[in-house]
Amino acid sequence: MSAPPSQKRSERMVALLELLDQRGPLPLSTIAELLSASAATIRRDVTQLVAQGLVARRHGVVGPVASRGELPVHFRDKRQASAKLAIAGRAAQEVPPGRHAVALTGGTTTTAVLRALHHRHDLTIITNSIGIGLEAAEQDQHRVLIAGGVLRSRSLELVGSLAEATMKLVNIGTAFVGADGCSADGGLTTHDETEARTNRIMLERAQRVVAVVDSSKIGQVTLAPMVEMASVQMLITDDGAPRAELDRMRQQGVEIVIVPG
Repeated sequence: MSAPPSQKRSERMVALLELLDQRGPLPLSTIAELLSASAATIRRDVTQLVAQGLVARRHGVVGPVASRGELPVHFRDKRQASAKLAIAGRAAQEVPPGRHAVALTGGTTTTAVLRALHHRHDLTIITNSIGIGLEAAEQDQHRVLIAGGVLRSRSLELVGSLAEATMKLVNIGTAFVGADGCSADGGLTTHDETEARTNRIMLERAQRVVAVVDSSKIGQVTLAPMVEMASVQMLITDDGAPRAELDRMRQQGVEIVIVPG
């Protein structure tokens, strides 16, 4: 069965963004040729990406936007898809049997972790992500707590003082955290400072912190720190991660689990 048009369009746009990140500005005709699409199709895609501030177009040449930062969540879920599924499947094994409080930060990999727990109906799910909260309710989990706050449109997470106040009231068994950057020196980082603060309080309330991060983020550092690696008990990533960076994390006491990507 072929993918629906909207999915194909999203996948093509992600491929377009990655192409520009790798090669820099390119003519529309070259992009169309490299992506095996018509010039009219690529022109429509570029128009949509320009409107979202993700690329710049000038005189028929399309280039990346230097300050683009975080991709909207509907694009991010197409990246490293197989690795994220493998990471999530392994992460689900870290949830002990019986009733347990599981916290999940927003993100595509943590969403995959929740889906890997679909067979469990005895969990308390704690999150500041609207999407994860709704999926947990649909899974008929024992209890779902969604922290209130200000909605970030790019990540669909609720952040700020209200969300932080909620997190301070809960006790968490296992926290699964995604990140935009993960390095021995920088720890777990994200693009937004307010989101980082909310996530930091969530992690402080957890008995165990498990980072679920695909290999494209390993060795990267983004704007806002969430937690240093020494405070992370386990990192689950795929086999594309740089081994030297993982070794440096092991030296900080982090258990490293590598799954096939």
